[in-house]
Order: sequence, then C-alpha cells, then structure tokens
Amino acid sequence: MKSLALHLLFLAVTCSVGYAQKKNETEVPDKPKLVVGIVVDQMRYDFLTRYWDKYGDDGFKKLVQQGVLCRQLYYNYVPTHTGPGHASIYTGTSPAMHGIVGNHWYVKDNRATTYCTQDDKTESIGTTSPAGKQSPRNLFSSTITDQLQLTNLGDSKVIGIALKDRGAILPAGNMADAAYWYDDACRCWISSSFYMKELPEWVKRFNDKKYPDQYLSGEWNTLYPIQQYTESLQDDNPYETIVKGKTSPTFPYNLKEIAQAYQTSSILRTTPFGNSLTTLFAIDAVMSENMGKGKSTDMLCVSFSSTDYVGHSFGPYSVESEDCYLRLDRDLATMITVIEKYLGKENVLFFLTADHGVSDVPAHLKDIKIPAGYINEAVLMNKAKSFCAQHFGDSLVLNYINNQFYLDDTKINTLKQDRCEIQKKLALHLIGTESVAYAYTYCDMLQQSYVHFPAEYIQHGFHPLRSGDVMLCFKPNYMEFEQRGTTHGEPFSYDAHVPLIWYGWKVKSGNVIDQRYEITDIAVTLANMLQVMEPTGATGKVIKGIIKQEKSE
Repeated sequence: MKSLALHLLFLAVTCSVGYAQKKNETEVPDKPKLVVGIVVDQMRYDFLTRYWDKYGDDGFKKLVQQGVLCRQLYYNYVPTHTGPGHASIYTGTSPAMHGIVGNHWYVKDNRATTYCTQDDKTESIGTTSPAGKQSPRNLFSSTITDQLQLTNLGDSKVIGIALKDRGAILPAGNMADAAYWYDDACRCWISSSFYMKELPEWVKRFNDKKYPDQYLSGEWNTLYPIQQYTESLQDDNPYETIVKGKTSPTFPYNLKEIAQAYQTSSILRTTPFGNSLTTLFAIDAVMSENMGKGKSTDMLCVSFSSTDYVGHSFGPYSVESEDCYLRLDRDLATMITVIEKYLGKENVLFFLTADHGVSDVPAHLKDIKIPAGYINEAVLMNKAKSFCAQHFGDSLVLNYINNQFYLDDTKINTLKQDRCEIQKKLALHLIGTESVAYAYTYCDMLQQSYVHFPAEYIQHGFHPLRSGDVMLCFKPNYMEFEQRGTTHGEPFSYDAHVPLIWYGWKVKSGNVIDQRYEITDIAVTLANMLQVMEPTGATGKVIKGIIKQEKSE
C-alpha cells in the first residue's frame, strides 16, 4: 500500500510539472476553463467540523479557508438516497420534477422494481458483465452539464466518474462525452454503449495497471496511531459490522483475506482506497482528455463513493469512518493540487457537496438514552395487508419500498370504494405502527400544496408516475436496518444537512454564508456563473455571496 501512496504523490508532482504552463495569475477569464463538481457520498455536515483539526492544509481546509463555505445547505425532499441526491445536485430540482424518486422504485405495470439508471437497451462497454447496462434515460429533467453542452453546441467536454454507476451517470447527464464507473467483476473502469462503442485507449491503459489488485493485496490500517482517533468511539464496539474473516470490527483489515472470504473484490469499495482509485482515475481523465484546454468550459463530475460504503458498515462514530475521511482529505489535496497546477487556479471552479447525510446507529443512541429504534418491515407489511383484506376483501399491497406502499390499481378498480378513500383509511391505520409518525397518500400529494414539515419534503420527493399510494414518515432516529451499521433516507437534519464549498475561479477567499439554501440551488447557481440556461426542471435559486463582485445578502 505504501507504493501506491508514493505513486499518488509522484503523480501529483510529475503531472503538475509536466502539464503546467506559465500563466498570468491576475488574468481571470469570464468563464472557468474547467468546472470540477465533487460529491462525497454520505458526507454529513459535521464530518467537516468534527475532523477539522486532523485535516491537512491542502484538502478540506484549503477549500474552506480559500473559498466560500455554505454552512446551511439542506436537502428538501425524501428519500435522501444516492440516486435522487446526485440527480438533484445537477438538475437543480427535486424528484417531484426530475423523477429519480429513489435508487430503486416499483413499477406497477411490470410488477417489478427498477433501478434508477437501469437501461436494458444498452450494452456494457469494457466488461463482459451486465454492469454497464446503464444510462441517464430515467431522468425527466436536463442537467447543468446538459445545459453547458447545449449552450456550447456540444463543444464542452463532460465526464462523470464514480465507483457507483448512478454517481457517475446522473451528474454527467444526457449529452455527456462519457461516464465511467467501477465493475467488481473485472476490477476495472467501465462504461455503457449509451456513451461509446469502446473504451478510450487511456482508460484501457489505466485498467491494465491493475491498481485494485495492488490495493487488495495489502491491508487497511489507521493513517495515524489509533489512540489519536478521539473523535470516534473505541475501535471495538457492538455497533459496527463484523466483516467476514474477522472476529471483531477492528483494525487492521487484511484485504486479501477478506476478499477471499467474500469471494469478491467488492470489498475495495468499503475501504478508503476506493476513493484513492477514483482520484487516480479522475486525474488521468483530466490529463488524457485535455480537459480545460479547449475554447469552451469543460466539466468533470467526480463522486467519492467509499465514504458511503464505510459509513453503512461501521457508522458515523467509527474509527473506520474517521480514517476514511482523513485519507479522502489527502486524495482531495492531490487532485486539487494537480488540476490547479495544470490549468491555474483562476481557470478552475471547484464545488464540493454530498448526496445525503447519515443517521447515527440507533443501538448506540439507545444505549446513551437518546430516543431511537428499529422498524420491522414485515410487521408493517402484515398490518397493511391484514387491514386491506379485512376492509376491502383483498390485501391489495403489491410492494413496499422507499417508505411507500404500492397498491393494486386493477383490483381497486373492481371495488365500489373510491381509490382516495382506500388510501386514506390505510394511511390512518398505519400511524403509530412501528414508529410511523405521519402517513400521506397519493391523492394528498396531488390535491394539496404542503408548506410544513415533513409533508413538504414528502411532496418534493413525490412523482405521480413513479411514487406509491401511501407514504410514511417515521419518528427521528428510527430505521429499517440491521442492528450493526446504519443507513439514511429520512428528512431529518442528520440525513439532510450537508456541506457546500466553492473554490477557485472568481470565488471569494475565506467567506462564510449562513443563509439557509437547498440542494436544488447548486445547479441554478452554476448556470448563473457559467451564463447558461438553468436545467429544464430547475426550481432552485441563485446562491449569493460566492463570486468576488457579488455582495452577500
């Protein structure tokens, strides 16, 4: 692992020296040459502040101290999941308009769930597995990347990169030059026939270097002596997932043995080295594609997925999660430094945010006397089906997903009762069951205009072509999950409050904005900066106080 760390440092130096050009640092163009959008998967806002003293000078601290920090950025809908999050960041609207209502949702016509970027009309590129059968066709709105391409008549270069397919595809949009994601089967970066017929030579060369094999041949130990991880719980605690091949959730992790125990290389995702691999690939993309060197603004969309995998397995107060962020800080420093020296700080606009936050582990909260708990989905399903069978002569329930019940419209149409009444009766019956605090119906979402919490958030996440018939909101800190590890998806601050940082081209230095903004404001702000039309479904507003000539509100 040490050799890869040295290689990353070597790349930062050699690339920056090899590609750097003499520039007049006082000459700032009207538009940036390159926009780098960074999404950190599952980065709750307090991860920025809690680990602050341990971050280096050239990663998160550099972005904040030399850029603009928006301290009050929130998601305004549910479910707060990866697919909707990435879509909302780049479309400037919520699922109510862009249509990505979850990572998965139920399709009544097919009697099956579908994945947010699933596209069976495409073929995998770069792998023999079906992992590449993906595209952005499920998006109903254009993205800021699409609008950039439209304005420049396709002259801009747009690339999306993430371990997760949805983290690369949805930001890159419909007109992207490429989107790349990681396939566990081949341990390589792949794409889809939606974008290309074959991988570019530079991607093939990168894959041939077999970086994943090198990572998985080593171990994951803490970056610093473990006694210094005072922001986290003790390493061995009952709230973390115990991976196969180990008897406790503790460092060090022998990745070769763990990969063999799982008989898959997917374990790489649940280590900080998934982010390091993403960093290497993103830098190679910028250099190999000459991004930022054309006459039009280019855009690189990078999502760091490993923080999410680590967070789910170990929770937000684990040494594993803290170590993942400390290592990500170094990866960010490398990427920012290389790109800055390649193009010049005045030519690159960076922004960093997250696709959602994360809940504390309920078992931990319960042990320290904070209200929390777990939801039994089977109990919910049985209660809903029994009620419908008793009152309507049939269970009616087709599926439960994203805190929503989908009912059988065909059977309802044969009944003499009104569809809205059936929904309403079931919703009222479920309140109080398994910590259900609120319940709303499909008809409520169509007929009402909500301005209060949590109904407003549910309505912003509702789309009539894809959402269910009865939507639930649980009490805070209650979740459908295992007793170890954690998840996200709710409207509460721990899932909704995320960081937003701007840095580089024309951005003020060391400015803090405390006005409340929403995730849908990012793409609209970018459109204003880049002087292009907002995405077609945009509902956000421009964030003031970022650019030097602007005045803060």
